[in-house]
Amino acid sequence: MLSGGGARAAYQAGVLRALATHFPDLSPDILAGVSAGAINAVYLASHPGTLYRKTDELVRLWSNLRIEHVFRADVPCLALNVIRWGLRLLSGGSRSAPTARSLVDTQPLRRMLNAFPGVENGALAGISRNLQDGALKGVALTASSYSSGQSITWVQGCQIAQWERAHRRSINTKLTVEHVMASAALPLFFPATEIDRQWYGDGGIRLTAPLSPAVHLGAKRIVAISTRYARSHEEADRPAIDGYPPTAQVAGVLLNAVFLDLLDADALRLERLNQLVDALPEAKRGSMRHVDLLVLRPSRDLGRLVSEYEPELPRPFRFMMRGLGTRETRDNDLLSLLMFESRYVRRLIELGEADTQARVDEIRRFLQSTC
Repeated sequence: MLSGGGARAAYQAGVLRALATHFPDLSPDILAGVSAGAINAVYLASHPGTLYRKTDELVRLWSNLRIEHVFRADVPCLALNVIRWGLRLLSGGSRSAPTARSLVDTQPLRRMLNAFPGVENGALAGISRNLQDGALKGVALTASSYSSGQSITWVQGCQIAQWERAHRRSINTKLTVEHVMASAALPLFFPATEIDRQWYGDGGIRLTAPLSPAVHLGAKRIVAISTRYARSHEEADRPAIDGYPPTAQVAGVLLNAVFLDLLDADALRLERLNQLVDALPEAKRGSMRHVDLLVLRPSRDLGRLVSEYEPELPRPFRFMMRGLGTRETRDNDLLSLLMFESRYVRRLIELGEADTQARVDEIRRFLQSTC
């Protein structure tokens, strides 16, 4: 299960390559992704070959990434979008006001996704081939419907039963680039994506149970790769700002709460359910089952780390982000989501590999327990 986090998902690429290096026989047959994690998930699901080959090429993709490969950060595009937002706010909702959909244009990301291995005319044909070959059991991508307010998980797999819970449900479909664009559409910054006459945004917005798709697909063991650093009480109590909170600080706190905190809450809920299942006689468990979980996460705060690389942003985009207050906070969580620049990305990949190396014995015990 690959969580969201924008540019932080480069950390996942490092973890995945390290897993493939230390465990060459590892071949996960269920992949669940949300937001930027959906990009990594479909790359693995569409790509032929061994896990090491897939992850090595995924690392190369991330290592060469620049902001212009994800969204336009030039002066004309940024200025036009800001003007549209300003006119829209000042118009009082007038029909003559220009449409304001997002702060940036993500057509570069769409072009990059269409160049992925196994993508044919926007369809993720590689997933169908891997399903037919038995290399995959199922792939799940989650997005949030702005039209209905529901969390929607699109699933492609073999004999997958649909599910429905409060404010969330699954849809069996053949996945496309547009499903990935929808799942990764960071609110306000990235534009929503229209699919089947509904508009969708980032999957983390309403995803109250991030582990649920993998469980519904039949997983008995889940490796979840988070991009959220677990702060100690002392670190959490340390103020990130000295004065009134700037927009960047408020947005960073909100985005962490929406996209990343829910995985920790769901992990705790799964642990309690496992205790309940284990306490029940097997005859009374019904459809419930014990699901083991291993969460891998950064050993460093990526929001603090990103401040070292802020000067490398394209000048127009850096100017806009500083206007939001990125230099007034020590926890640049918002900036860490948008820092698609190679030096920062490579640092996250290195951190992912090092963190996995440090826990390799624990991971080995977890994987061996599945036998």
